[in-house]
Amino acid sequence: MSLSKIQRIVWSAGLAMALGVSVTACTGAAPTASPPAPATTATAAAPADGNNAPGDKVVIGFSAPAADHGWMGAITKAAVAEAAKFSDVELKVAEGTNDVNLQISQVETFINDKVDAIVILPYDGAALTPVALKAMQAGIAVINVDREFDSPFAARSTILGDNYGMGISAGTFVCEKLGDNKDAVVAEIAGIDNLPLTKDRSEGFAKSLADCGLKVANRVAADFTVQGGEQAASNLLQAAPKIDAIWNHDDDQGVGVMQAIKNSGRSEFFVVGGAGSANVMRDIQADNSVVKATVIYPSTQAADGIRLARLLVQGKSLSDLVEVEVPRKITLFAPVVTKDNVDKYLPTAFES
Repeated sequence: MSLSKIQRIVWSAGLAMALGVSVTACTGAAPTASPPAPATTATAAAPADGNNAPGDKVVIGFSAPAADHGWMGAITKAAVAEAAKFSDVELKVAEGTNDVNLQISQVETFINDKVDAIVILPYDGAALTPVALKAMQAGIAVINVDREFDSPFAARSTILGDNYGMGISAGTFVCEKLGDNKDAVVAEIAGIDNLPLTKDRSEGFAKSLADCGLKVANRVAADFTVQGGEQAASNLLQAAPKIDAIWNHDDDQGVGVMQAIKNSGRSEFFVVGGAGSANVMRDIQADNSVVKATVIYPSTQAADGIRLARLLVQGKSLSDLVEVEVPRKITLFAPVVTKDNVDKYLPTAFES
């Protein structure tokens, strides 16, 4: 059996398990006019047992880019909410910025303040590498989130979403929906084309489609904005008179994508989103639009970083692993969210 075939079986099995686990829990209720805030904003204390039991005080510095995107805003909100769950954590939050020099200065301040750990989503991983190395050399545990540094010595642990895996998951869902229709027309609306993450998502999608005999027939790129999504989708719909499935890489730009689809009056295809926004999940839950699924790129990465930073400073490890150290790298899964399992993922979704 070929490696690609084995990979496809594994991904399909994982998707089937995800769908099966929560099918009985799905209410199928329509969204309310004022939906509840995602659970990531909650500040309830963590259960005081095992690794969550209070220990020595841990001072954590946190820095991330400006919240000019729903997903990025959720990153910071989730980190702050997670820190608030622990009585032994003091979180120092730097103002979100897309200025590399300012973010470097923020890390310098954390170093001077002698924090115990730094959780950082760098605006530019390469540019932040030297100051992260400086923090590590000062004995501060650095947790790198989402965008990797250039040096393996710049962070004790790195938490990543799975961009390639997003493409694999989206392609697997499309294959399962289209079955043996080898003439199906599959379209793709990517994000910013010169970013490595976009390349990874597209490569994963193409690989997964190829395993079931399909390929991307029409592809356009947007820019992760509502306006860019609407323009790219309009161009796609004008160029492709027949479409069976569309994968849109990003749910924030998906707001514009859906507006373009509405304007076109077309509904002969289904849409798979990307990243996992709450508004898309509510549409999936209501099952009253062309959106039938989204693939998660977790906005919990920094919250996970807060937890790992606390464990590292307190000399603990992940309780569900036999290994006695916190892992150096964790890549989070990219599950497919459908009507059958949306209730499981909606509480941690971000608002576009």
